[in-house]
Amino acid sequence: MSSSNSPRLTRRGFALGITGLTFTAACGNGVGSSNATTIDARVDATLNEMYKRYPNTVEISQKATGMLVMPLITEAGFIFGGAYGRGALRIQGATVDYYSAVSGSAGLQIGAQQYTHVLFFMTQDALNDFRRASGWTAGADIGYVVDATGETLSTDTTTLRSPVLAAIFGQAGLKFGATVEGTKYTRIIP
Repeated sequence: MSSSNSPRLTRRGFALGITGLTFTAACGNGVGSSNATTIDARVDATLNEMYKRYPNTVEISQKATGMLVMPLITEAGFIFGGAYGRGALRIQGATVDYYSAVSGSAGLQIGAQQYTHVLFFMTQDALNDFRRASGWTAGADIGYVVDATGETLSTDTTTLRSPVLAAIFGQAGLKFGATVEGTKYTRIIP
């Protein structure tokens, strides 16, 4: 096969492809959908999968004062990147609010991925701070119980003393190393 017959991928074509991928992924992520029932169904499925794959999260969820469940975060980047998802805050198993998650990044990056994350609020103060904030941003002080590679981390007494714990799992795509650090969460009306 000669190289003159094969299509060439230009920078502009690649950038348009990433933009299209982001738009397509966002559509599948429920962007534009205002159905709270759909978000709740996705949250239920996410929790069931997490408990099945990572049994250590059952005990953590029982000790948590609340959990923010983001069933699908879609992230894409070409030099500049961004991520978006929607989910629900649950307290004692019941949805009390809905939230969006948004993050942006710059630097050497290329690709796209989708993943799930759950934040466990281990203290009432941490939960109250989250709920009172008009736009809460995850910091570097979050402890991880399932890391960016999908490995279960120990849940010793030191880990369980962190005010906020995170589980990131279900990664699919061409980018690796998902984190919640720098993600901004804002209450929404679905």
